[in-house]
Amino acid sequence: MNSVIIAIFLLSVGASFIQRTTGFGFGIFIMTMLPFLMPSYGEATTLSGILAITTSSVIVWRLRKYVTWKRLWLIQLSFLVVSTMAIFALARIEDLILRRILGVALIIISIYFILFSARIKLPTNGRVQICAGTLSGLMGGFFGMQGPPAVLYFIQSEPTKEHYMAMAQAYFLIGNLIMTGVRAYNGFFTATVLTDYFYGLGGVIIGTILGAYVFRHIPNRIFRHIVYAYIGISGIIIIMTTY
Repeated sequence: MNSVIIAIFLLSVGASFIQRTTGFGFGIFIMTMLPFLMPSYGEATTLSGILAITTSSVIVWRLRKYVTWKRLWLIQLSFLVVSTMAIFALARIEDLILRRILGVALIIISIYFILFSARIKLPTNGRVQICAGTLSGLMGGFFGMQGPPAVLYFIQSEPTKEHYMAMAQAYFLIGNLIMTGVRAYNGFFTATVLTDYFYGLGGVIIGTILGAYVFRHIPNRIFRHIVYAYIGISGIIIIMTTY
């Protein structure tokens, strides 16, 4: 039991540090091991979600002046509609080939944006937001990983890393709140999840503080490349966890 508590604490530190530093990746990191520590996969995703909510809530509050809500609602609505339909259409992805294709795609995308990001600038119009929200919803519904499409949109459309971080975290916060409600409705918000949440809460606080320190010291000119690199690392993680 003590080893489980320590593992959840350390996973929370690492996931929160990554989320606060790059703006995404909490679930990708923590779900590499959390399903092995929880009674069910549904409870693992629920715990990951509420810990991520805590991290995003802190970030959004600290950077609230950078959130432009009128540029958020359309991509958010697109995500919620599409992800809900995807969950009902395919509640569980069993085809490992699809996950491997997703991993390879993320690696290719990260390399492309690292090489050509200086030439790419996404507008904040409705069509682009709907496309990003739709892709994010499909990936969230089918793969439980809605981050990369939204991250690529926000990192390209926002003027500074502070604006990017604030907008991305507001997006993830609202999305995770809705998904947690759906999981609770399906019986995955259990007493075990609540207990383990308090085990991980200290790790979330430590990881968020450390990540904030690193984030402040990352120059704007290389921040995007760090985000793109972690998208590629996410692809590698997905491929490795399918074997």
